[in-house]
Amino acid sequence: MNDRGPRLSASVNPAVEARALRKVFLGGDGRELTVLGGVDLRVDSGEAVAIVGSSGAGKSTLLHLLGALDRPTSGEVLLEGRDVSRVKGDELARMRNRAVGFVFQFHHLLREFTALENVMMPCLIAGRPRRASEARARELLTLVGLADRTSHRATQLSGGEQQRVAVARALSAEPSLLLADEPSGNLDTQTSEELHNVLFGLRESQNLGMVLVTHNDELAARADRILELRDGQLHEATHA
Repeated sequence: MNDRGPRLSASVNPAVEARALRKVFLGGDGRELTVLGGVDLRVDSGEAVAIVGSSGAGKSTLLHLLGALDRPTSGEVLLEGRDVSRVKGDELARMRNRAVGFVFQFHHLLREFTALENVMMPCLIAGRPRRASEARARELLTLVGLADRTSHRATQLSGGEQQRVAVARALSAEPSLLLADEPSGNLDTQTSEELHNVLFGLRESQNLGMVLVTHNDELAARADRILELRDGQLHEATHA
């Protein structure tokens, strides 16, 4: 199954764009290790791109660079058309909070807070009024099928429910880009499929650009494009 959303024209600003992206680490022996060797990537609003590749290929590194969690050795990352290297400190944090939603393999929910409070958090951090933040959180929890679980703490939710809360939280501040790193990697087959349905339903309703790092063939096959990260470069791959 492939839930393709509308592909926008190249004249529209992409949700994220990487230009000649390089990332070099210094190894324990003092030698340089090139993880990314000049990556170019454009993801439009409403487009889903799956990144596949062997463990250690640099997929998570690429995701962190795209989301401005780390800085490249060279090259540019543009979020909503703006070069993040030119944005510093608190302004970068605000930009990241507004433009990018993150979903990881492990949900990282705040255990002492309810599902509603967890989803409200990005809006509150962004300075939005509490009433508007709560309304947005309730809307998203309804969209991910958890309208009846808003008052449950994270520890009272199943693994699949926790991950759906994490997805809702990632979209709380209405980002244009969703970055997901093995979002169903810790879930069983049925729960994974339910989460994938949630992700692609939200892609459609929210017109999200999505980058999905995954080893899950079923999830990758639902994307508009599959790219393999190999030897520091992205290569077109065929659908699973």
